[in-house]
Amino acid sequence: MAATRFAAVLERARGLGRAVGAFTCYDLEGFEAVAGSAEAQGAPAIVLISPSSFAAPGGRRLARAFVAMATEASVDLLVQLDHVSDRDQIERAADAGLDAVMADGSKLDYEQNVEFTRTVAGSLRPRGVAVEAELGRVEGHEDRAGPVASGELTDPAQAREFAERTGVDCLAVAIGNVHGHYSGTPRLDFDRLEAITGTPPLSLHGASGLPEPALRRAVALGVAKVNVNTELRAAYFGALRANVDATEEGLDLKALGEATVAAVARVVDSKLAAFGWAPEELRRSA
Repeated sequence: MAATRFAAVLERARGLGRAVGAFTCYDLEGFEAVAGSAEAQGAPAIVLISPSSFAAPGGRRLARAFVAMATEASVDLLVQLDHVSDRDQIERAADAGLDAVMADGSKLDYEQNVEFTRTVAGSLRPRGVAVEAELGRVEGHEDRAGPVASGELTDPAQAREFAERTGVDCLAVAIGNVHGHYSGTPRLDFDRLEAITGTPPLSLHGASGLPEPALRRAVALGVAKVNVNTELRAAYFGALRANVDATEEGLDLKALGEATVAAVARVVDSKLAAFGWAPEELRRSA
């Protein structure tokens, strides 16, 4: 089966010893921050939509807007529905033109996860929609930040079997990473990651709060996609708090939006640099 565009972008990044940043966006300001930073650094990027955003009123409209705007970018900009287990939502994402879905069967037992993921991949990949899956358990909540501990770690041998049986384009692994804030000092199991690395490209969720050396090491060991959410939301709300009083008198929503875009873009800039991208390397994959 031909590779999806999503898989091709990840493979290209992995071949360069880099990773594609995947950033959760809740509105057009978030999208603009990610797109602007990616274009400035000449890096591909993935715009993530949380399942709660997609299911909310206007969610599919927002997703289609992201897809349309992504086609105007001067770099590879992909749109993915994150952490979805509802089959109807998965089908709606494909119908909306998204590039990929993260079909999350991590709460199922192993065989159920295999069957769920294989069924989704069999339905979506022939239509050009890539499928990411999760093996192990990355704890925490994608839309809220709170201290959490790491969950069930990914078994390397099981990961290889899972990839072969499901045909996924990307596999999210649990090596001590969490969604949200870490309850203590992050301790990633790099030996486990090295044992897992291979085909397909690997994804590291819960990058917010990980020190840059840890991110760089994960990328060097073959991680091709890194998800960021909590730090983006913290920057967004920080900009709101810092600027709302100054703009409220004139009801200047444009200025407030510009402040949030700039704050989120600074986080995206730093993450893309940690993932190995440089401004002079502006490319668009075929």
